[in-house]
Amino acid sequence: MPQLLITHDSGVALLTLNRPDVLNSFTRELSQALHDALRAIAADDSVRAVVLTGAGRGFCAGQDLAEAMPKDGVIPDLGDFVRDSWNPVISAIRHLEKPVICAVNGVAAGAGANLALACDILFASTSATFVQSFAKIGVIPDSGGTFILPRLVGLHRATAMTMLAEKMTADQAKDWGLVHQVVAPDQLLEVALKTAKHLATQPTRALGMIKRAFNQSMGVDLDEQLKLEEELQREAGRTDDYAEGVHAFLEKRTPVFRGR
Repeated sequence: MPQLLITHDSGVALLTLNRPDVLNSFTRELSQALHDALRAIAADDSVRAVVLTGAGRGFCAGQDLAEAMPKDGVIPDLGDFVRDSWNPVISAIRHLEKPVICAVNGVAAGAGANLALACDILFASTSATFVQSFAKIGVIPDSGGTFILPRLVGLHRATAMTMLAEKMTADQAKDWGLVHQVVAPDQLLEVALKTAKHLATQPTRALGMIKRAFNQSMGVDLDEQLKLEEELQREAGRTDDYAEGVHAFLEKRTPVFRGR
C-alpha cells in the first residue's frame, strides 16, 4: 500500500498521508514520497495549488518512533532524521511558489503539527487537535517549529505550548492564529479543495511571489524587504496574468488567469 496517495483535479494536487493505522506518522519512505511529490508539483505547470491531508482519524502524529528506536544497543542520531526526513519536506513546502493548503482532519502532533504550520492556509476539522509533544520524550521542536511557531503566536505562547506540551483544540488554534477556519469533519476536504480550486484559477506567479516575499520578511529589516517588494512587483508587472488582470478590470469582466 502506498504511504502517500496523489490525485489531480482542476489544477489541484491532493496529497494524502496514508498510514492511518499509525496516525500517518512519518517514515523515511513517506518523507521521500512527499518530498518527491512536491518537487514534481513545482515543475508541473498544470498544478497550481496543493491540498495536504491525512487518511483515517489523524493528520500526522510526527516521527514514527519505531524507526528511531535504539538498534543493537546503538542510539540513532536524531539529527539525521531531522536532516533527511523532515527538513527537505518543510523547505519544499515553504519554497514551492504555489499555494499549499493543509486540511487537518485529526491529531497533528510533534513534527506533524509543524508540518501543518508550514503550509500556507490551514483548515481544521472540529475534531482536530494540535500538540507540541516533543518535551514529553525529552527532545526539542523541529520541522521549523522553533522558527514558525513564535512568529505565529508570540514567544510566550510558543514557549508554553512547547514546554507544557498540552493538547490544543481546533477552536483554540484558530483563536491563537494557527488555523484559518474550523469546519465540520464531513465538510473539511470539500472546503479545502474548493479553496484550492479557486486559488488554481488565480495569478499563480503572483501568489508565488507573495509567498517568496513573506518567507524573506521573517529574517530581514524593513529596508531590505522594501527592496524585495520593488523587485517582485517589477517581475509581477511583466507577467501575462497582470496584463489580463488590468484588461479585465478596464473591461469590467472577470479575469481569466493562466498562471503565466
